[in-house]
Amino acid sequence: MNAWPDTDGRTIARYLGQLRLRCSTSPIYYRQALRTFQEVVIRDQCTPGQLGREVLETWLGEYAMHWPTATLLHRARIVNRFLDFLVGEALIVSNPIADLRAEYHAKSDKAIVRSLLTPDPDQALEALRQFPPFGSVLGDLMRNHIALMQARGYRYQTQARWFWRFDRFLQGHPELAGEPVSTMLQHWAAARSTANHAAECEKLARALAKAQHHLDPSTKPRRPDPRPAQQVARHWRRPYIYSPEEVRRLLDIARTYPSPRSPLRPISLYTMLVLTYCAGLRLGELARLNLADIDLQVGTITIRETKFFKSRILPLADSARSALGEYLEARRKAKAPQSPESGLFWHDQGNARYTSHSIAWGLVDILRRAGIKPPKGKTGPRIHDLRHSFVVNRILEWYRAGINPQAKLPFLATYLGHRDIHATLVYITVTQELLQQANERFRTYASHCLHASDGVRP
Repeated sequence: MNAWPDTDGRTIARYLGQLRLRCSTSPIYYRQALRTFQEVVIRDQCTPGQLGREVLETWLGEYAMHWPTATLLHRARIVNRFLDFLVGEALIVSNPIADLRAEYHAKSDKAIVRSLLTPDPDQALEALRQFPPFGSVLGDLMRNHIALMQARGYRYQTQARWFWRFDRFLQGHPELAGEPVSTMLQHWAAARSTANHAAECEKLARALAKAQHHLDPSTKPRRPDPRPAQQVARHWRRPYIYSPEEVRRLLDIARTYPSPRSPLRPISLYTMLVLTYCAGLRLGELARLNLADIDLQVGTITIRETKFFKSRILPLADSARSALGEYLEARRKAKAPQSPESGLFWHDQGNARYTSHSIAWGLVDILRRAGIKPPKGKTGPRIHDLRHSFVVNRILEWYRAGINPQAKLPFLATYLGHRDIHATLVYITVTQELLQQANERFRTYASHCLHASDGVRP
């Protein structure tokens, strides 16, 4: 192909048509961004095979004088997605932004664009350069072990992250390439002094020993050292139990969440909070929900292949059922996909389902807006603490109804998707109200026993 594939603007129109943009003004901004880029490409007579960073730098440099940085970054993202579309349609050879990201192993496309906006793009791009995945001396061992464990049916995602972080450390310290694995692990353990890092190093050592044993069965397995995990457990922060007033505040903020470009987002966040608090769902479970998993007529929700590969059908409380009904109606009016396998929580900006990361970002932002969590950092209450609050509230309801909570723990474990009640016990946080209810139950039981023994002499 010797010419830019869209001199007449028809491809841009076709691309904007399939985006299904909800805001009436969005097509105007999208078209403006794409046409300005197209003008630079045609003016500089760039062919699809010659699209490189030069045309990006030219476009960014010219319009940096007209647009604020935030606007320019947003329109660069529009151009980036359009270039991906052209690649998918086989209209151009490659996306230069994607090429630069792959070359420097950068974390995001946005970082590439920011680097091209700097006075010295070469230096900025070089600063972004990341190590290639599993490029260390132990890279093949770790990559093959991850593939083996996942082929056996394990998710093995957490362990893969351990391996990835250790691999990056080894690539940054090539002088350790000839050392024994134990020496490498000692240097990795000394890199950070936190208790969590020490516990991760111990788990990593055991996983590496298992990988070496699979490669060479004569290798002796490593004896586990429980001390790092015990140290972490001593400093494990106490779960935060949300009060009813705080939950109401969170729901009110979610209802009025500012989202001019995505009108469906406020009610989506509201429904997520309801399901987290009223049904104890994990963030990953929210992200994996499909439209077919909701049965409002029966009043159930199906959680499929979640943690520990367990599936379960949960009855919904009236409040959760009502919130889901309202959300489904708003989702239908937003012209979201209605196929059974489509994501329940649908994002109208990208015509895709919410990921667990995007759900976490939105809900944490609500916590910060409510003043429950600090403006920055990972300290303070978590979204997962809503699951703890669900457990405590359920036990309180049993106490008030005169039901023995101990007899109900197996049912609660099944509802939460736990393997056994031992995992459920971790979620039982002693609050003042829960302690009062337990004391009252014991007082009633003890009083009954004393009355039963009146007049009876041993």
